[in-house]
Amino acid sequence: MDTQKIGSFVNSFWDETVLPTLKDYVAIPALSPLFDTDWEKSGHLEKAMQLMADWCRKQPVKGMKVEIVRLPGRTPLLFLEVEGDAKETVLLYGHMDKQPPVTGWREGLGPWKPVVEDGKLYGRGSADDGYAVFSAVAAIRALQEQEVPHARCVVLIEASEESGSSDLPAYIEHLTERIGPVNFIVCLDSGAGNYEQLWATTSLRGIVVGSLHVNILSEGVHSGSGSGIFASSFRIARILLSRIEDENTGEIRVKEFHTEIPPERQEQIRDMARILGESVYRDFPLLAGFQPLTTDVTELVINNTWRPALAVVGADGFPALENAGNVMRPYTALKLSLRLPPRVDADKAAARLKEILEADPPYGATVRFDIEGPGSGWDAPPFAPWLQASLDRSSRAFFGKPPAFLGEGGSIPFMNLLGEKYPQAQFLITGVLGPESNAHGPNEFLHLATAKNVTACVSQALADHFQAVSGG
Repeated sequence: MDTQKIGSFVNSFWDETVLPTLKDYVAIPALSPLFDTDWEKSGHLEKAMQLMADWCRKQPVKGMKVEIVRLPGRTPLLFLEVEGDAKETVLLYGHMDKQPPVTGWREGLGPWKPVVEDGKLYGRGSADDGYAVFSAVAAIRALQEQEVPHARCVVLIEASEESGSSDLPAYIEHLTERIGPVNFIVCLDSGAGNYEQLWATTSLRGIVVGSLHVNILSEGVHSGSGSGIFASSFRIARILLSRIEDENTGEIRVKEFHTEIPPERQEQIRDMARILGESVYRDFPLLAGFQPLTTDVTELVINNTWRPALAVVGADGFPALENAGNVMRPYTALKLSLRLPPRVDADKAAARLKEILEADPPYGATVRFDIEGPGSGWDAPPFAPWLQASLDRSSRAFFGKPPAFLGEGGSIPFMNLLGEKYPQAQFLITGVLGPESNAHGPNEFLHLATAKNVTACVSQALADHFQAVSGG
């Protein structure tokens, strides 16, 4: 494979063919079903999916079939089949549903306003994960342009990932025979520690999300009458959270939510800390004077990848500040997000979390914890020699530096599903969500040079996979 020709093709293809359509995609408010319960009526997911399918149909990729698959009551799925030179199948994955717009976008930017500035495409979904289908098709097209053989490829682009991939298992089951014997999986929905080299994800944390409800009164009462007579619902909620988390250190107190860190991952953590240094925390938009939990970068990486962590991500029962009178509120509701290390069973953790929070309610309060959706983390199988060599080759060729490996603090819900269904498969989990790219937040952007380089690296991996399975 002539890496110079591949890189040149990918760059021009992105500029001339991908970017215009990717901008159109950014402009569509294709919210995930969790955030747009009337998604069928609004039609935004359908419009975005049609946009991608129409673009794919226009690409002169030899042997490619394009179909939008629909199951009753479920979001659509884009299914691409590309004939190959080997019977083995490569599965390339991405998603196209988006998180809510949120506030805080700087002047001149907006969630549905595609803007290219300083080599970055701003807008919701640009990096998470609208670029994926374009990258996958471009990687295959680049090989065909140079007459480089590749195995059969299947591309799946789902529309419910930001809702926990709730529809994906049904589609995987429905399409199992058409997908075929997968032995290499490429996921384009992960992160990058920097924009200077290829990053491969080796682990993902799991998650338990749920709502904690603390009810104490049938209606609010004057704080002058009730305070000192009974505990506030917020204080009771705080007591309950302390059963889970040490509020002074952030350490999770429940031993079942922890796991041992494998030696190989410990080595990768040390390498990641060495490569990234203080950028592990300095790249966040911290206010002046605000400090991380520690300045020990290795500990921060461990915290973010192989230790549990609790966050309160939403609240109810509170009036707006301007409407808040001197009233003891009848209830407090908090939405909790508990990140779990890889290898911790999320279903068991969710049941244990519910048990701890609901047991022996302080002062006899009415306490309920509603579980919304647990998802286990993932620990990658060891890289085969051909894939390890391919990552090194491609990162040096297209980025100019060797690859790096990271554990992700977030989740990709479908990874366990695919790991269980295709236990012999090799995995390349990579992506473009680098420093300040801010997926799910304001000012999300796609680093265009990195997207191009990742695309070229996927081309290299597909070529090397063919050599491995064909004995070449």
